[in-house]
Amino acid sequence: MNSRVLRTELRRSVAPWAGIVILAAPLALLYLIPGMWWTGTTRWTAQWTSMALWTRSLLILLWPVAVGLGALQGLRDHRSGIAELLASTPRPARHRAAAPAGATALTLTAAFALLVLVGAVHVLTDTGYTHLGWLPISLVGALSLAAGAVLGMGLGRTVPSLLTPPLLAVGALVFTNVLRVSDETAVPEAAVPNRLSLLSPAVAQVREVLFTLPASVHVGQTLWLLGLAATGFALLAATTPRARLIALAPVLAGTVLALSVLPSDPRRTYVVDEAAARQVCEGPVCVAKTHRARLAGLADPARKALGLLHEALGDGAPVVVHESTTPLALGATPERYDGVLLVDFDDETIAGARGEALTRALVAQGMAPVCRPRSSREGGPAVETAAQSIAAAWVLGDLQPLDGAGHSRDEQLALADPVWRELRALPRAEQRARIDAMRTAVSTCQGDPLDALAGGSGSP
Repeated sequence: MNSRVLRTELRRSVAPWAGIVILAAPLALLYLIPGMWWTGTTRWTAQWTSMALWTRSLLILLWPVAVGLGALQGLRDHRSGIAELLASTPRPARHRAAAPAGATALTLTAAFALLVLVGAVHVLTDTGYTHLGWLPISLVGALSLAAGAVLGMGLGRTVPSLLTPPLLAVGALVFTNVLRVSDETAVPEAAVPNRLSLLSPAVAQVREVLFTLPASVHVGQTLWLLGLAATGFALLAATTPRARLIALAPVLAGTVLALSVLPSDPRRTYVVDEAAARQVCEGPVCVAKTHRARLAGLADPARKALGLLHEALGDGAPVVVHESTTPLALGATPERYDGVLLVDFDDETIAGARGEALTRALVAQGMAPVCRPRSSREGGPAVETAAQSIAAAWVLGDLQPLDGAGHSRDEQLALADPVWRELRALPRAEQRARIDAMRTAVSTCQGDPLDALAGGSGSP
């Protein structure tokens, strides 16, 4: 297909409009509508893998659009009444099919590539960790749009009815939703067996910055999509019922091959990117490689916090600061390690703090580690935050609310100030006893740390 034929096809097809929709709709969503893609370490412009996964997640809506617009393009010959005329020409049917299929596939691929390019420009300015592990995620996404459009064209030509495009679009939407993959827990779950769920071109919303897709998923999905594209093209070129029946062979073969490659265990659908999770350290302060740009701002406040904690707690104080790299189920208790102060950059009390405010937040986390992951999307319990602010005040000498905890300063002070005044008036030995009771409550996550500071048992 030369450039003249391509230009002609673009002028007389819906391909340019399809490309505009595929590019404009996700950009409008990502830029104008607040959502999880705006916040935390997994925002769509923060890291390469997150950007690739967020743009792939939008295929749950974009892929049905591609299939429907492809079917509309497949009706062109029937609507113009020249199907019999074209069939009587000596030019092979596959040559005639290649021009519209190629133009449509190229346009949708280019539109998706532009979407990824917009995200890439943001990521380049926002991360210090560059890698190519994200590229297969985006390449499979582009292939899925091209395959969906070609399949829609083939089905539209096979069933030339005005109802075909909307029915195919709705069917594709149902397909992507039924096969939706979820990573809302540490073990992804879907409504259907895992291998079948992975036939969906869309991926789950991004909840863990270190999660990525393994090679087996990329290979299996590529085989499936190539089968779809081959069947769509064969249907577009078919002129007899026998040829249309034979055209189903590629998608059947692609399905069998894909199911033999795709992982059956949900735990192997999303895996931790070991390279991104590797620790990068400056003295006793370590972060994941994917966040190494944060290390310079974290190191000095963290070292100061470790010194303050050692003065307050002695040998029971943490001696190193490490970023948490263990993915957790929603609401699960964060891990605990003796001598380690774990930080989470999705916790805005830490991620959003600088200098002395960051030191205070680290002291609070070292004194009273949270029992529920506190992300930028949802704050932890108010009593837990109040207990942290009191514990930090016991070390630093003054009570200040923690910014970014999901609770207003007035709400935190209303809970913390009476307990802090009572604690400060006690003898030092009694203060230490209550601090120890609070640390016991948070270490087991079975008690009320604020109640322990107030002199209660701290029991749930």
